[in-house]
Amino acid sequence: MSDPKRPLPRADEFDTRDFWAATKNKEFKYQQCSNCETIIFYSRRHCTGCTDGNLEWKTATGKGTIYTFSVVRQSYHPFFRNQVPYAVAWIDMDEGPRILSNVVGVTDPLNDLKIGQAVTVEWEEHEDLCIPLFKPA
Repeated sequence: MSDPKRPLPRADEFDTRDFWAATKNKEFKYQQCSNCETIIFYSRRHCTGCTDGNLEWKTATGKGTIYTFSVVRQSYHPFFRNQVPYAVAWIDMDEGPRILSNVVGVTDPLNDLKIGQAVTVEWEEHEDLCIPLFKPA
């Protein structure tokens, strides 16, 4: 029997396809409004601040901090079942976007992670895209 697979996002959706295409090159892209400078993430067609449509793509360094996190101790999804306990965290990227992701590379997420901890992106490679995960910096 093959190993269960991680559920993957649809890389062909209009609003997010450019973000997922950039992940193939291990680039974390986000948008910024040229009119009011609002940071936009996840990507979309208009600014969430002023509703202007002139958005500029930028590339993040991949560095950030843990805003908050939760430790999952039980999962019914076949892929995640063998990974418990694992951390799900809101990550504040240094450039401004906030992303929900997993924190990897820790033995005991309950004791090895803390709010405000520095993290850096680690890419999980798949055929059509890469998933941005984070590890302690």
